Amino acid sequence: MAETKVTSMDVAVRAGVSQSAVSRVFTPGASASKKTVEKVRKAAAELGYRPNILARAMVSGKSRMIGLVVAYLENYFYPEALEKLSNALQAQGYHVLVFMASQTAVGIDAVVEEILDYQVDGIVFASVAMSSDIAERCEQAGVPVVLFNRYEDREGVTSVTSDNVAGGRKVADFLLAGGHSRIAYIAGWEGASTQRDREAGFLAGLRAAGADLFARGVGNFNLDQARNAARGMFDRPDRPDAVFVANDHMAFAVMDVIRFELGLSVPGDVSVVGYDDVPPAAWPAYDLTSVRQRANRMVEETVNALLSRIEDPDAVAGKIVIDGPLIVRGSARGANPHPGSEAIAQKGRNE
Repeated sequence: MAETKVTSMDVAVRAGVSQSAVSRVFTPGASASKKTVEKVRKAAAELGYRPNILARAMVSGKSRMIGLVVAYLENYFYPEALEKLSNALQAQGYHVLVFMASQTAVGIDAVVEEILDYQVDGIVFASVAMSSDIAERCEQAGVPVVLFNRYEDREGVTSVTSDNVAGGRKVADFLLAGGHSRIAYIAGWEGASTQRDREAGFLAGLRAAGADLFARGVGNFNLDQARNAARGMFDRPDRPDAVFVANDHMAFAVMDVIRFELGLSVPGDVSVVGYDDVPPAAWPAYDLTSVRQRANRMVEETVNALLSRIEDPDAVAGKIVIDGPLIVRGSARGANPHPGSEAIAQKGRNE
């Protein structure tokens, strides 16, 4: 015979409190005295009671769940940032459901439909490009959306990114100040706003100084493709003397090819600069100069923007852009035109 399920009324009787008091104890943000909380949780533990979150959501209209959509986790930046994002949302009393999606519209559409079936209160898209159809579908369902480390060129979509244009410009200024004359670029996935903006800022910086891009490859934020791009770019007599790689994930692969396959020196023969400032960038094996994405600030702004829109559906959407410093290390030679960078590096990576 199946055991009878323990109810909140059973807990209330055991604890000697009202059923509403039990409900308050298990409702994030609700008020209950310390004594009541202790009695209720003790009774719940003794009876093996667990609150029915889905049932509560049906009554309140709020699931206290957030959908988090991620396209890929190979880049070191995302596991770390998403852990911070999950912890920040949980601290606000929300449960986080993580969904993996491909970058194709069909794949993302399918994931969004599944997420909406869970009656989530909001969705964060990380490293995912969102179509207008998906944005409209979420809006019709009354589910606010925030893009993390991506943005869309349309009204009504909230996004949080680093200032990728300014970051690319800082790299150009730095390499030019170091006396480099054959400067190359290895692009990420060209459908990503981060890639487009980093390259746009980089090229603008070169043009402002009267310089041209010497060579260009495409790595698509993929290790194997980044390696192939590096081989084609550097296994030749007229190779670049510096390269800006669209993220650190690819920059590590590029450095490995330059040093271990082609026998060149970094930075003696080639200066390498990345973007993100992920933990391995500071490892002695890479010592990579990189533009830092301020993960803590980006997470804070994402959570604030999402909760604001959950609490007020009429809250104005906007693009939040966060500046990041150039962190100068040993992978690139030359003068540093941003004297604050090294001091910032000593404060910790994720300020």
